This record gives sequence, structure tokens and C-alpha cells, in this order.
Amino acid sequence: MTKALIGLFIGMILGGLCPISLPASYTKLFSVVLLVALDAVVGGLRAALNDRFSDTVFITGFLTNALFAAFLVFLGDRLALDLYYVALLVFGFRIFKNLAGLRRHLLKFL
Repeated sequence: MTKALIGLFIGMILGGLCPISLPASYTKLFSVVLLVALDAVVGGLRAALNDRFSDTVFITGFLTNALFAAFLVFLGDRLALDLYYVALLVFGFRIFKNLAGLRRHLLKFL
């Protein structure tokens, strides 16, 4: 768990120091992938606090969710529909659900 938090902290510092500009055509995809990553991190933290964390489940879940969300964005662009809203809604809901679980777990200790 410590290595993951250190890696997250280093990644945040490097991300802040290295300005990267994305083309406007990638903004929908980037927003969905960002939420997928946040969902994976928060879900991983919740699983770790409940002693149910598995590297395999974490990696496969992240990759599967990222690929499916990217597919939704791609399909939505081809059909001229905003399907990325579906992915944003689902992953946003999952993030808040996992945060609520984290909060309940941490409140047990207070």
C-alpha cells in the first residue's frame, strides 16, 4: 500500500511539473479515462482497507473498464451521440459509492 501511495504522489508531482496539452478531439476520451483511473484507485483503497485487495483484480478491472469506456466514446463519436456521458455517470457514481464505503470504514475507528 505504501508503494502505491508513493507512486501516486510521484505521479501527481510529475504531472504538475510537465505541462501536456491535449488536442480538443481527445478531451472526451481523456475525461473518461481519468474517471476510470480515479475509480480504480478509490476502489483499490476501499478493497485494501477491507483486506480484499488483489493485484490481478485491480489491473484487469482497470484495463477492462478503460477499454470499454474508450469503446463507448469511440462508438458515440461514430454515431454522433454523446455516449461518454454514460461512462462519466457510471464511473462518477462508483467513485462516490466507494468513497462512502471508505468513509464508513474509517468512521469505525473514530
